[in-house]
Amino acid sequence: MKLLLHICCAPCSTAAVEAWRQEGVRVTGTFFNPNIHPFAEHSLRWQTLLSCAGAMGLPLMGGPEYDITGWLRRLKGGGQRPERCRICISQRLGHTARLAAGSGFGAFSTTLLVSPYQEHEIIREEGEKAAEAAGVRFAYRDLRARYRRSIELSREAGLYRQKYCGCIYSDAEAAAGRRQRAGERAFPPGSSDAAEAAAGRRPKRQA
Repeated sequence: MKLLLHICCAPCSTAAVEAWRQEGVRVTGTFFNPNIHPFAEHSLRWQTLLSCAGAMGLPLMGGPEYDITGWLRRLKGGGQRPERCRICISQRLGHTARLAAGSGFGAFSTTLLVSPYQEHEIIREEGEKAAEAAGVRFAYRDLRARYRRSIELSREAGLYRQKYCGCIYSDAEAAAGRRQRAGERAFPPGSSDAAEAAAGRRPKRQA
C-alpha cells in the first residue's frame, strides 16, 4: 500500500515511518502545518524534516505553506482546547486527504498519532471526515506506545525537538506550564514560602 503521511515534525516522523514500514507500507511524507508560529519555528521544523527525511530515505511531497493569518481566521476567536485542536487537525488532515486522493495514494495518515499529548479521538473523527470527503481511506493507528521510541531515534539523530505543539496558544500554554513547574521546584508545596507566593507576597529571605 502507498501511504501519504502528514508530518507534524521530524521527531514524530521517525517512529511513525518505522512503524508503517514494518507493516510493508510504502510511505511518502508531506509537511502541511500552517498553525506553527512564529515563522522561524515553522522554518526550523521544515529544515529539520528535510534533513531527517534524507537520512531515512523518505520521499516528500509538496513544500511548506506558512499562513498564520489564515489559520487564526479559521479559529474565529476559538482559542481554547479542544475546539481549536479540532479546527487545526481538520484543516491539516483535509489538505492531506485531498493531496493523497489526487496523487494516487491508497490511504493517508498522520504522525500526530505518535504523541500522547494529542486528541486521538478528534484525530480519528476528523481523519474519517476528510477521507469521506476526498474519497480516500484514513489509516488510523494508535502509535502512542512508540512515543519513547521517537525520542530515542530523534536524540540519536541529533534532531531539533520543539517544546510546544506549534500554535501561538500552545506556545503560551507550554510556557505557563514551565513557569509553574519552576515555581513548584523553588517553593515546595506545603512550605511557608509556597504559601507566601500563593498569597502574592514575596517569600521571606532566609538568614
